[in-house]
Amino acid sequence: MRHPELGFYTLGGQPSSPREMLDEVRLGEELGFGSAFLSERFSIKEAASLSGAMGAITTELRVATAATNHHTRHPAVTAAWATTMHRLTEGRFTLGLGRGLAPQLRAFGLPPVTTAQLEDFIGLMRRLWRGETVFDHDGSAGRWPALRLDPTFDEDIPIALTAFGPRTLALAGRAADAVVLHTFFSDETTARCVQTVREAAERAGRDPASVAVWSCFATVPDHLPEEVRLKRTVARLATYLQVYGDLLVRTNDWDPADLRRFRADPVVAGLGGWADIVATRDEIEHIATVLPEAWLAPAATGGAAECAKAVAAQFDLGVDGVILHASTPAELAPVVGNYRPRA
Repeated sequence: MRHPELGFYTLGGQPSSPREMLDEVRLGEELGFGSAFLSERFSIKEAASLSGAMGAITTELRVATAATNHHTRHPAVTAAWATTMHRLTEGRFTLGLGRGLAPQLRAFGLPPVTTAQLEDFIGLMRRLWRGETVFDHDGSAGRWPALRLDPTFDEDIPIALTAFGPRTLALAGRAADAVVLHTFFSDETTARCVQTVREAAERAGRDPASVAVWSCFATVPDHLPEEVRLKRTVARLATYLQVYGDLLVRTNDWDPADLRRFRADPVVAGLGGWADIVATRDEIEHIATVLPEAWLAPAATGGAAECAKAVAAQFDLGVDGVILHASTPAELAPVVGNYRPRA
């Protein structure tokens, strides 16, 4: 049975080789997943290379970046890459864009990504995919004397945005084809994000149902070793709080005092890097006592059947798809086997 409404991330965590992705996407397609998502990292997870490999070895699985940054490549390069992928996969590719990590971008000499830049860039992509020649572009995304691919092009390539805040969600509603939410969003936050996207689409004169909203739902079944489960829930959330804790707490309407206690904890403060990479099991177990239980609750945990029910329940919040985050297709096989779509 195929489940176009289900997705997974390939090459999660810190893979030792990009070739791990090949078996993951083959099995993901065999299990019936509808989409495979790739989060680009400046290591062995370069999106253009990996998406090409994903598209070449699959026949039904949708291939999506979630996400790449628009200003790490020239716009003509990105437009040509997306067109190549679109035709290679016979329409199964989605170009997913995101803001990235501001400190890393600054270190690379790149400016932080703004909503205006993303909107300008999306407009450029649409024009180039329609075969237009763009002269003397001077917009938020940059200045270029002339941009052109092929005047015979007339491509309809989906664009997705990874989104946290209301401005990016609203941009997705008025200009994108899909939006990927963040992990550890509460039910209330997920439902509010869906509403923000739908209302923005309607204000823009679009069909609100035309923008697919993907929940990114940590799915960590208990047939995995306890140490692995702790790393993918407690340590992963701790890492998000280290990187952009204020934003995640504000988005979920969590108590900032709990975030201050987390940051002030001597074990957290003494970590020499991101929690899900450097923390020992003892340290992760301690961090679990520092985090409020409600912050870890937005996840599918327990037995495979229990996880499958939690995944299906995400659709009650109004989303169109659920990404089973934090586990590989092999680890998720029992969950998918127990999954039954809502009637």
